[in-house]
Amino acid sequence: MTENDLRDLLCELGASLFARGYSVGSAGNISVRLADGYLMTPTNSSLGRLKAERISKLDADWNHIGGDKPSKEVFMHRAVLTARPEAGAVVHLHSTYATAIGCLAAPGETAPIPPLTPYFVMRVGRSLPVIPYYRPGDAAMEPAIHEAAKSARAMLLANHGPVVSGKTLTDAVYAAEELEESARLALMLRGAGARELTAAQVDDLLSTFG
Repeated sequence: MTENDLRDLLCELGASLFARGYSVGSAGNISVRLADGYLMTPTNSSLGRLKAERISKLDADWNHIGGDKPSKEVFMHRAVLTARPEAGAVVHLHSTYATAIGCLAAPGETAPIPPLTPYFVMRVGRSLPVIPYYRPGDAAMEPAIHEAAKSARAMLLANHGPVVSGKTLTDAVYAAEELEESARLALMLRGAGARELTAAQVDDLLSTFG
């Protein structure tokens, strides 16, 4: 995909997430890796009303070189993309059910959502670390996110929201959507004794689709 194609896709997918309530107001931000740097949603922008030509561009050293000023959470995306060289995009949302799990789970927990469906395992993976609470925009969380991203495709920021990576922008968005639906399912089944996938079934999925 060309940079212009990715800009258009970012606007399309952002609008889709916004329309379905995965983000509200100016909440959430998305980044995409380019051959010569990164694209990022601008600060205080709504995912539902992005303009392709105004999307922020950063160079390979994360310096702002084009478009509107990038999200104040640049460091969050840098933490994940430097830890996961195979990742092509990062999606950070304040989606309701995943955020609810992030309010219930203890910081340091690594599996706050059980493996209830194969799709959760295939898109999110075995681990979903919960990062301790930091004030939004606080760059002090970067080391914790970076360390967690070395072994996890996605994580929950305590009392804040999910951060999800994928090989491509579309993959990252699909994984963020799957995480939100899995969080909703986990909350619906909480305390009901739901049947989880076994360790062997999880291993099989990861060996095939991981």
